[in-house]
Amino acid sequence: MNPKEPVVQSIYTENERIVDMGTNEGIQLQWGRGGAKIIDLEGRAVVPGLIDSHLHISSVGINSQELDLTNVKTTDELLDSIEQWAVNMKPGEWILGRGWDENVFPNRRIPSIEELDKVSLNTPLFLPRICGHAFLVNSTALKICGYHPNMNIPYGGTIVLDPITKKPNGLLLETASTIISKHIPEKSYEQLKSALQAGLKQATSLGLTSIHTNDPNYLGGARQTYRLFDELINHDGVGPRSNLLIDYDYLEEMKNAEMSTGYGNDSLRIGAIKLFADGALGGRTAHLSEPYQDDPNNVGNAMYDKEVLFQLIRNIRLQDMPVAIHTIGDQALIDVLDILDQFKPTKYRDRLIHVSILSEHLIHRLKSPHRIVDLQPKFVSSDYPWIEDRLGKQRAGFAYPFKSLLDKGVISAGSSDAPIESLNPLLGIHAAVTRRKAGETHAGYNVQEKLSMYEAFHLYTVGGAYATNEENLKGTLERGKLGDMTVLSHDPFRMEDPDELLLTDTEMTVIGGEIRFQR
Repeated sequence: MNPKEPVVQSIYTENERIVDMGTNEGIQLQWGRGGAKIIDLEGRAVVPGLIDSHLHISSVGINSQELDLTNVKTTDELLDSIEQWAVNMKPGEWILGRGWDENVFPNRRIPSIEELDKVSLNTPLFLPRICGHAFLVNSTALKICGYHPNMNIPYGGTIVLDPITKKPNGLLLETASTIISKHIPEKSYEQLKSALQAGLKQATSLGLTSIHTNDPNYLGGARQTYRLFDELINHDGVGPRSNLLIDYDYLEEMKNAEMSTGYGNDSLRIGAIKLFADGALGGRTAHLSEPYQDDPNNVGNAMYDKEVLFQLIRNIRLQDMPVAIHTIGDQALIDVLDILDQFKPTKYRDRLIHVSILSEHLIHRLKSPHRIVDLQPKFVSSDYPWIEDRLGKQRAGFAYPFKSLLDKGVISAGSSDAPIESLNPLLGIHAAVTRRKAGETHAGYNVQEKLSMYEAFHLYTVGGAYATNEENLKGTLERGKLGDMTVLSHDPFRMEDPDELLLTDTEMTVIGGEIRFQR
């Protein structure tokens, strides 16, 4: 990804940095003496260390220890999975997990609270949807939280009621989940550390050398989150370099701890302050400028009044920090950009996360040296074709317009939003290039928005470096930059068929010239 030297045979690193690069013969002649360690990759391909610009790595680890519903394909299968898990529950424990997606069910039916009660065996249940914006709960969980019809629900949240009985049907949307989640027993420090370690190791095994991750809500606040990452990364040498997105709720905690964007070292830094402007398309809570095609009276949810959102961003700017804002619907993005335009940028770029539904005008507004968009290419293969039911064909034509963004000069980075999508960056790259699911053979959805292999890898290397203002430190392989490299079993730039990416393994993950993973 270095235009001056796009392909080389050998790279020499020392003290975490790339010192030299060139031909095998030239590098060995210059640096091969004095006990230098030589690693022969036997023809495998090396790319700059892959970067995931938005995920929740602790949740990836926690999910590995809870009920995984990502592969459930029917309503009955979902209920069976809950029932089998409930059998092993001890008194006081909760059934926790995530990943269900009714859009892949043949009938798209979400189970009723009566069905959930029957299979959960009086054990409290809390199961976020794959998007993390809708939640299944049972009667036991509602009883624990003291639910009653006149209960005060946080702004932007909804307890969905049965249209006949006017009682909860087991589905909560957005911030309504907090009435339940605050009653779930907290994990111990060691349990959290174990889960985080599992997530970090998984990231390294998939070739990720850097991640930008949002975790304080899972790990007990901003300072404890930093401490856990510091112990694992800086002291134990576990996992990729990490840039920590901090939720707005911990802004005051950051100020009191005198921690701000850029705090840390090359392996671990504090990043931007995370906010949510709206919800998700799956649960029809993404904030749209026009109603949903399949729900004409609904435009989704704004998480805050515009005046409140202005004040939140102002508070962030008073600490001279950038924002990282979840915006999926076009109206949410309009509201956010209207507010950001009123503030002077910081030295770090503001981040617009997802920007799923756009227009030509909005793409133009995103072009700025002070803004970057965090894209999730895998959303394309997960959301089509049902997204056309939500939006209609015309609007769906402007869903995930990656090529248009790049062609218009919008600074863009690639990510997974794991655990919502697979942590494997090659699956995201495959989705960006093909715009279809693995195993499908059609031309792809909105083929005009396909990326070339080079453009897709650019998102996960150069783009990821720009997201944290580290473009002079990582993202390309060139002299003076960090020796972060991902070694692949096949050369993506020589593939005749991009589906070969699905058969490609990470052979080795190199961070600062040190092998952190080897298959």
